[in-house]
Amino acid sequence: MLDRALEGIKVLDLSRILAGPWCTQNLADLGADVLKIENPGRGDDTRQWGPPYFEETDGDEKISSYFSCCNRGKQSRAVDFSQPDGADLIRELVRDADVLVENFKAGSLARYGLDYDSLRAINPRLVYLSITGFGQTGPMADKPGYDYVFQGMGGLMSYTGPADGEPGAGPLRTGVAVVDVSTGMYATSAVLAALFQRQRTGAGQYIDLALLDVAVALNANQGANYLATGKVPERSGNAHPNCAPYEVFRCADGYLILAIGNDGQFRRFCEVAGLAELPLQERFATNPARMANLPELRAILVDLFPTRSRSSWTDAFDKAGVPWGPINNMQEVFEHPQVRHRKLVQVLKHPVLGDISTVRNPMLANSSRPLAEAMPPPLLDEHSRQPA
Repeated sequence: MLDRALEGIKVLDLSRILAGPWCTQNLADLGADVLKIENPGRGDDTRQWGPPYFEETDGDEKISSYFSCCNRGKQSRAVDFSQPDGADLIRELVRDADVLVENFKAGSLARYGLDYDSLRAINPRLVYLSITGFGQTGPMADKPGYDYVFQGMGGLMSYTGPADGEPGAGPLRTGVAVVDVSTGMYATSAVLAALFQRQRTGAGQYIDLALLDVAVALNANQGANYLATGKVPERSGNAHPNCAPYEVFRCADGYLILAIGNDGQFRRFCEVAGLAELPLQERFATNPARMANLPELRAILVDLFPTRSRSSWTDAFDKAGVPWGPINNMQEVFEHPQVRHRKLVQVLKHPVLGDISTVRNPMLANSSRPLAEAMPPPLLDEHSRQPA
């Protein structure tokens, strides 16, 4: 069963904030035993990233919602490994650990004898994952960095935002820390691959993962467009850089996303829209032609969409097989019947804080078998008296 695929795998989580904890939460969701090592008294920085909080009704205990989004399924122990006894405890835990994840500045853990070379001598089967801003080597290896920095540095913000020349044009970040989350996903894949390889070789390995590397990789087709042409991508607002029409349009009573991915879909859209002549025109007949003449096409559609309500458009699109999508707020997201059907919200029972709602891991949401009940995110040092 997928949710117990990593049963018996022991993970030491020395990471904080989002990228590392996102990885270790994935591993916990897949059945690994994850022990989160936290700073005594303060814990993970995101414990203070609030409000809002999940709070004890009659007491002072609380967990920030930010912390809860990436620390489900873990145990927590407070250990000061800058002190000899704390470092000794980590080394003892490493003896039967399978994975260690950390996101300290390059070289930091070597001061305490907790670097990969030192711990490999104790446990040669250990998979040791380091997440840093810039990697372990290079001219910027000693610098810290947060997601926002890499959205800009990696190129994402250079083509995100209202189109150049339009009101409000300029760099714009995404609404969530996409570089951190994506780094956590790359990290999960890397750890799973290393564990799979260990089955064949019997040896662990060191994985050096940088947020900058992930930010560059996230450019995907935008990066490929540049590498193919040498032309720097420009901001195009909500328009797609490679397909048309593929953007947000205002209807009489709201917005929708029109997502035309091929010429057949464009013909069906034009039939629904009363524009059957457009696909017959050379300037709009193919996707490359539509991209070359996008300003003219957009002008036609911007005037057309407000003539009908959103439901009128979308009902017609559904019947004709024209791809579209809504722009939902969070309430609409979690009340959506398809989201409910996919069981994407799970309520976890915490012994002190009561019910804590989290988003179920998409890898597990629709398993063919009943899922094991996940543990809620832990209070700081909640499991210090329990065996590791």
